Parts: sequence; structure tokens; C-alpha cells
Amino acid sequence: MANILVTGGAGYIGSHACKALARAGHTPVTYDNLCTGWREAVRFGPFEEGCLTDRARLDQVFAAWQPQAVMHFAALSQVGESMRAPGLYWHNNVAGSLCLIEAAVAAGCLDIVFSSTCATYGDQDNVLLDEGCAREPINAYGASKRAIEDMLRDFDAAHGLRHVIFRYFNVAGADPEAEIGEFHQPETHLVPLVLDAAMGRRDALTIFGTDYDTPDGTCIRDYVHVMDLVEAHMLGLGWLEEGRDSRVFNLGTGHGFSVREVIATAETVTGTSVPVIEGTRRPGDCTRLVSGSVRATEELGWRPDRSTLEVMIEDAWRWHRAGHYAQ
Repeated sequence: MANILVTGGAGYIGSHACKALARAGHTPVTYDNLCTGWREAVRFGPFEEGCLTDRARLDQVFAAWQPQAVMHFAALSQVGESMRAPGLYWHNNVAGSLCLIEAAVAAGCLDIVFSSTCATYGDQDNVLLDEGCAREPINAYGASKRAIEDMLRDFDAAHGLRHVIFRYFNVAGADPEAEIGEFHQPETHLVPLVLDAAMGRRDALTIFGTDYDTPDGTCIRDYVHVMDLVEAHMLGLGWLEEGRDSRVFNLGTGHGFSVREVIATAETVTGTSVPVIEGTRRPGDCTRLVSGSVRATEELGWRPDRSTLEVMIEDAWRWHRAGHYAQ
């Protein structure tokens, strides 16, 4: 078994990946600056505090742990913030990833699994998105991830940095054992916001836009359970361990749900009415983002078995009731 450097391992998806890696017998080494992650989420391996842009610190960590591969989750990821302050996203996500990649190459760590996003595709309405679709992001978050994808391709050509890129759709749910879960400050993700409103932790949930060209007027997204997502990362790690070439995979179910459908399912799961305020659209939000890809299933053998809306919300609800990293 191997040491795996997990950037952003104190965050939502990264902490779940660390648990999966530990269960598989690996040692997940979390590298995180805790600007959006939580120290309490680092439960499954050693912790190294540091920033992506700190090359000297990265060199120390690579030298100390000599990881076999990197799982790169660390990033700023709020669409609205990226529209208001694009410089943050180009500095942290792009410049930070360049620093990480150069440190990995210098250390001879030439396998990387990268957390990208369907936001690289932009707003392509009525299109089931596959890996061959044009990448036309409409916000700085998606643009930063596209730039990192291009960076990985160039470093592969120049230095043999093999990579698996996963373009996620919307991630939801939590560890079924409720050890770790989804918690952000400020919270911007729909499912935890809905559950906060159901629990009375916020007065109401705001729906940002009810005039989209969808059946109920609200945005439609493809939701993937976080546990299915990290299973794909384990398969991606195995792909690289087998010496295969770099590859890009969408991670989605091919089924979209509107904001109102998510709210209705949460009300059924929790047995509680969710108070709602209807607001205006947010800049940078797409109308519909749904995967049309079967590549991950056909090539990786990935099966998103937990990715039903009911199971995702049930697992997230269990985590919410168990408690948060911070109150």
C-alpha cells in the first residue's frame, strides 16, 4: 500500500476520499490550509498544514512522505464569489495548482487524480454533456478548472505526468456512518441549505431564479453521491497504478433534478416543511447541467449506486442530525 497526498483533504470531498483510501490500506496525507476545510475532518491519516502556493512547504511534504500519487481537491469553488473576485480563483486554483504540479514533478510523483467540474462546459442548454463537448465556462471557477486541465495535459506531454481528470456534476450526501459530512462557511450548496432550513438553522431557503426554461422554472442539476464520487477516485487511482494513459471522465448519473424537486424530496425525507423565499437569478448560474457520458461506467467500471436523490438526502440528513464541525 502507498502514501497518497490528498490536497484539500480537510474539505467535504477530500475527507471522504481520505476515509476510502485508509479503508483500502493506503495512508492518506492531508495537505490543507484550513481556509475552507476543518481540522476535525482529518481523521484517517496524517495532517500537513500548508498552502498550495507555498512551494517550499510542498517540497518538504513530498520529501517527507514520498507519495505514490496525488489526489488534488484543494480549490475555491463558489461560483458567485468567482464572478465577483476572479483574481482569487486564478491565484488560488490556477497558480496554486501550478505550484503543486511543479513540486510533484520535481519529486518524481507522476500520477495525479484531479477534481475538475462540469462548470468547464458552461451553459449548454438541452445538451447531455459528454467529455467531447466544448469547454466554454461562464464563470471564473469553471475557467480556472479548465486552465488546470490544460496545464495537466501540457505537463503530461513534457514530463510524463499521467492524470485522471474527473468533471463532477453536483455532489451531495455524506458518509453513511455520519463520521464526516458536508459543511461550509458560508454554506452555498443546495442540499445542506435545504436541510438547515428544515432544521430551523436558517429562516428560509432562497431559490435563486424561478424563471428558467425548465418545467418548474428552477435550475436543473445532475446530483452524485459523495461516496460514489470517491469510489470513482479509487478507480482512477487504480487506472494510473496499472500504467494507463491520462483520461478525462464525467461523473454524473444522467438524471437531472430541479431545485424544487430537491426541496420536495427533502421534505419527504425529513417530514418537515421547508420555508422558501423566491429570489432572482445569480450571475454565472447555468440553466441545466446533466451528464450524458457513459465513459466512466464503460472504462472504469464505475457504478453510482447510492446516487438517488432520496439516498443522498437521507445520508446528508443523518450527518446534519449528528452534528457539525463548527456551530
